[in-house]
Amino acid sequence: MKIKLTVCLLAFLNFYEAQENITYQKPSAEILKLADYERPPSVLMNSKKDWIVFTYRPTYKTLEDLSQQEMKLGGLRINPVTNISSTATYSNNLKVRKLNDKVEVQVKNLPVNPKITYTSFSPDEKKLAFTNTTSKGVELWIVDLETATAKKITGDNLNANLGSPYVWYKDSQNVLIKTLPQNRGTLIDSSKDLPTGPIVSTADGKVSQNRTYQDLLKNPQDEKNFEILTASDIYNVDLNGNLKKVKEQDLYSGLSFSPDGNYMMATTIKKPFSYIVPLNRFPMTTTVYDINGNVIKVVNEVPLNEIMPKGFSSVRTGKRDMSWRSDMPATLAYAEALDGGDQSKTVDYRDEIFTWEAPFNAAPKSFFKTKQRYEGTSWTNDHFAIVYEGWYDTRNTKSYLVDLNNNESKVIDDRNYQDVYSDPGNFNTTKNQFGRTVVDMKGGKSYLIGDGFTKDGQHPFIDEMDMKTLKKKRLYTSNIKNAKEEIIDILNPSKGEVLTIQQSASQYPNYFKKNIKSNKTETVTNFANPFESIKDVYKEVITYKRNDGVTLTGTLYLPANYDRKAKKEKLPLLIWAYPTEYKDKNTAGQNTQNPNDFTFPYYGSFVYWTTKGYAVLDDAAFPIIGEGKTEPNDTFITQLVANGRAAIDAVDQLGYIDRTKVAVGGHSYGAFMTANLLTHSKDYACGIARSGAYNRTLTPFGFQSEQRNYWDVPEIYNAMSPFMNADKMKTPLLLIHGDADNNPGTFTLQTERYFQALKNLGAPVKMVLLPKEAHGYQAKENILHLLWEQDQFLEKCLKK
Repeated sequence: MKIKLTVCLLAFLNFYEAQENITYQKPSAEILKLADYERPPSVLMNSKKDWIVFTYRPTYKTLEDLSQQEMKLGGLRINPVTNISSTATYSNNLKVRKLNDKVEVQVKNLPVNPKITYTSFSPDEKKLAFTNTTSKGVELWIVDLETATAKKITGDNLNANLGSPYVWYKDSQNVLIKTLPQNRGTLIDSSKDLPTGPIVSTADGKVSQNRTYQDLLKNPQDEKNFEILTASDIYNVDLNGNLKKVKEQDLYSGLSFSPDGNYMMATTIKKPFSYIVPLNRFPMTTTVYDINGNVIKVVNEVPLNEIMPKGFSSVRTGKRDMSWRSDMPATLAYAEALDGGDQSKTVDYRDEIFTWEAPFNAAPKSFFKTKQRYEGTSWTNDHFAIVYEGWYDTRNTKSYLVDLNNNESKVIDDRNYQDVYSDPGNFNTTKNQFGRTVVDMKGGKSYLIGDGFTKDGQHPFIDEMDMKTLKKKRLYTSNIKNAKEEIIDILNPSKGEVLTIQQSASQYPNYFKKNIKSNKTETVTNFANPFESIKDVYKEVITYKRNDGVTLTGTLYLPANYDRKAKKEKLPLLIWAYPTEYKDKNTAGQNTQNPNDFTFPYYGSFVYWTTKGYAVLDDAAFPIIGEGKTEPNDTFITQLVANGRAAIDAVDQLGYIDRTKVAVGGHSYGAFMTANLLTHSKDYACGIARSGAYNRTLTPFGFQSEQRNYWDVPEIYNAMSPFMNADKMKTPLLLIHGDADNNPGTFTLQTERYFQALKNLGAPVKMVLLPKEAHGYQAKENILHLLWEQDQFLEKCLKK
């Protein structure tokens, strides 16, 4: 091992010196064939499942796409020229089809070189709206589905800086839009202005637990630009493009209509803004108006929320989660904390749920209290509601069936939400008379669609539930041989008609209409496999044990031409993983991998390298467990090393690999994992860490699933930080990061500082910063170069 490691180090150092100041490269032919593919279309269906919209988009963005103008304000990334998120992903073509037809119809009259996003069906589901981004801004288009014809109904002056710039009216003939104000101010280029004074922030002595956020406001110029970019006028536009002003300029962050269409609710952002939290914690006012824009009632006023109690189950005080009840004409529902939002307090009930009927002259009515933190309500097309609560520290989730006629309730489900084997599934939904989504209950019956993970594999199912007794009857269990079936929707319960997606390791996911009574299927889509060159790669979900008895799994891939019986050649092994925290060993050991999942190679895995003669263990289980009062991170390093060693042992015992030639890799928290494994274990010849965080003192108020702050457990933060242990890291490491990372905690500085520490301490390390990339990589040039870097690195470290 020592000799091979020395050879690897020498090869790595030579490799490093040869790669300075290089231009973009492409990976080897085997990998390029898989990476440079044409993406099949995405499928969008209406609720009736009688119309299918196929949206086509390029496989990758380009560097030009990522090089557009951008302003980072209040947690947003905005293109100030086009007034839409600079991170938006666009489609460039639309086709439509009736479900029972066989041929897609090209939508006519689309814009030239379209950049399509924010697609949505009209309430009557006869039309489709979408936005198109031009070089100057955002415009609204409508597609008539019957004629498959598109029509532009506004100019390119919509404001999409705070999300979708439009909402359908209930009549499907009008659309509420946010437009740029006519008297819009001029943006400030603070780089050209001399400062008029320092930036001053003050703490008032209150304790809070704010995580590290990116793209925040930093100065008064940012505040002014934020106001300019998020301000909108509100108009009604009909399908002929006729405009009628509804509301004057304001910072509208949310717009919605009541189910009956007679009321409009608008949420606006107010001052003071904050330099330490993003816009979703700025002051907000929510007001209900009539259809003409006249004020009915201010229903909520939320102050600036910079102070939060510690813990993932803590919330702010006041009305929260306010939304329209989907089963009533015009009634709001919301929750309020009964414990001051502080999970550390001991109380009988955590939250109280209220309903409030328009025009809001009477007081809100309480209809339920939760013993844990309120997590939402599913309304039904009967006189029931399903209320959900949960608690992070115990991983418990509980659901109640509430009889709205008498407010009586009974527990439907009470379980650990990480226990996938006991997951009852999700209730099947339908559209009610208001066109809103509700749980489908008919004749006292409802239906649950479940993923069906079991210790014996995955078997999706449909259960019928009696809402009086809560007893279930299994109507269908999927048992398709050598394939995976995902149940999407129940089309007709009485006839047994369902919509499914079927796939296998080599069969691209496609939609099917199936009768679960007769078992007859009808093909709905027929997308070809774009990755034919790896269709014969061997794929198996393997199960093995950690040294403490915890069951682990991973998906093993072997080259298509590898002789698994002879095992004459010992392959290098690549492990890709991401740690997950659990509160008990049983749930940590459950298997959610399916060998019949379609093999979809992408830059976030090592599967490409099966074409280069490597064995790959993808999605290897890396549970970090803390039972009882023990937190998972209390023994993070010990468990991390044990997970990796168990994975290597398992594949080695199968006789496929040379265990002296093992590489490990991961993205984000997986990069953090990789750096720690190379620091604290000698099991790896090299590692690839992408867009990670390596110094936990830079995320002092919690990270990932850690709720404690640095001053609670400094020894754990320090022990878990690869940066603090950089002197111990002597294994070749390839560090990769987007130079515009937008993810909290994984700012690019994390990689830059870790690289400097390793370099100065004599570690064999290389850093690659991908221009213009955020936390996830998108530009074709960068992704192909990334694959080339990884390929060169692995070839040098594991094959020479």
